[in-house]
Amino acid sequence: MDFNARPIGIYIRIVAIISLLLGLNDAARLLGVNLGAVSPIATMGMTGFVYLAIFALSRLFAAVGLWIKASWGAVLLVGATGVELVLYLIGSPDVEMTAIGFAVRLVLLSSILIIFVLSIRNTRARAAD
Repeated sequence: MDFNARPIGIYIRIVAIISLLLGLNDAARLLGVNLGAVSPIATMGMTGFVYLAIFALSRLFAAVGLWIKASWGAVLLVGATGVELVLYLIGSPDVEMTAIGFAVRLVLLSSILIIFVLSIRNTRARAAD
């Protein structure tokens, strides 16, 4: 994928910032921000805590990958967000999110898919020239 085209590059940076903010929000939940003296592991359970840790780290690494315009960042973000949404939709009790969180993740996933489509379209247009 060629992420170096100017319009795609700006779009990727915006998606990277959203991914970074979502990853930092998940990291804050892991640390127990706003829980007081209650342990996050006690609140979420061990499996939910591990899932959240994996998704938070994946989003943070994906944000870095997207910021430097590496294709592995987009793949990592699609994988992590897709798995999280599938787990949520099948009703896993370990994956919790609000309606706004669900909407943000859907927007993030569709944004990355749009980036893939734009990149493929841009590559085909350059090959036709």
